[in-house]
Amino acid sequence: MSKLVVKDNALMNASYNLDLVEQRLILLAIIEARESGKGINANDPLTVHAESYINQFGVHRVTAYQALKDACEDLFARQFSYQEINERGNTENVRSRWVSEIRYVDAEATVKLVFSPIVIPLITRLEERFTQYEMQQISDLSTGYAIRLYELLICWRTTGKTPIIELTDFRQKIGVLENTYQAMNDLKKRVLEPALKQVNEHTDITASYEQHKKGRTITGFSFKFKQKKPKQAEIAIETIQAPQNTSDTIKPLTEPQIAK
Repeated sequence: MSKLVVKDNALMNASYNLDLVEQRLILLAIIEARESGKGINANDPLTVHAESYINQFGVHRVTAYQALKDACEDLFARQFSYQEINERGNTENVRSRWVSEIRYVDAEATVKLVFSPIVIPLITRLEERFTQYEMQQISDLSTGYAIRLYELLICWRTTGKTPIIELTDFRQKIGVLENTYQAMNDLKKRVLEPALKQVNEHTDITASYEQHKKGRTITGFSFKFKQKKPKQAEIAIETIQAPQNTSDTIKPLTEPQIAK
């Protein structure tokens, strides 16, 4: 059974910095809410088992335990920001924490978390602005940058291309801290190009980017991508050879032989 992740596009386009394990943990919590049928609210915790993390991402058991413990310590402090249009048509700049409560149960190897109230409608409402994708598409992505790039691109799946994303906006959306990779060569070599390579190798899309300049300065990027074609099944054809010593009369093929 495919595991579907659904996020509102406001959240998909939000600016935040989460490491790989933290992103994976949030995605597993979203799936847990959908598959359990309990939904997401601001009171009842969602439980993510280390076993689910191990099975989904193919990591060693000890590694998974420690990674989830560390994620619990850091995720509570994480914030994200996004823009929303209010009833007067004005843009509101919103900042929020991801979770209002999180705990790790050592004896059970589980994480229990409660999403903050402002996150819940962004995850649960299935309106015109939502994007959905199967968890399997990001299971083999090994950096948070690659996950974020994939999410940003598939928001534009219907057109297969993004608008120009200004450099500052791109850095924030993909999760690059303000004081890291400030040189353009470092940003492309350490963030953009490795993330793009992973997306092309491990997901259902193939993407490329174009850089945009003002004078000689790169000011932003745009992306084009297309859906990969499913691999065609290889058909093995068995040839039927007549034996060397045959009679003059060749028997016609039977129905089972024709079908084969």
